[in-house]
Amino acid sequence: MSTTTQSCETLTQKKCKPCEGGVPKMTPDEVAEQIKEHPGWEVTRNGERIARNWTVKNFMAGMKFFNEVAEVAEAEGHHPDLHIEGYRNVTIEIWTHAIGGLSENDFILAAKIDQLPVELQDS
Repeated sequence: MSTTTQSCETLTQKKCKPCEGGVPKMTPDEVAEQIKEHPGWEVTRNGERIARNWTVKNFMAGMKFFNEVAEVAEAEGHHPDLHIEGYRNVTIEIWTHAIGGLSENDFILAAKIDQLPVELQDS
């Protein structure tokens, strides 16, 4: 799969494409290039997933954020793993389950999540 690095702005204009497998995983070089466009996201699980952590204001702020993420995920048909720990530490992990790795869909969803409001803990 030869993909070109796309800005978050470009990705937010796209829609996740249904994937039931058969789509090749992004190569490590493609992932490395694309992750540069997504500040705060990191590559995890040997390059098979991307994840981001936030420290939110309180438990309800985390749940509100997750509800917003759920709306976007459902509209895209691409569902991330959502984690809340210690009542205010939230993590989102994304990958294309059907291929066991990363595809363009993951970066589209990450870009759309980055546009959502989130109440962060005061510094």
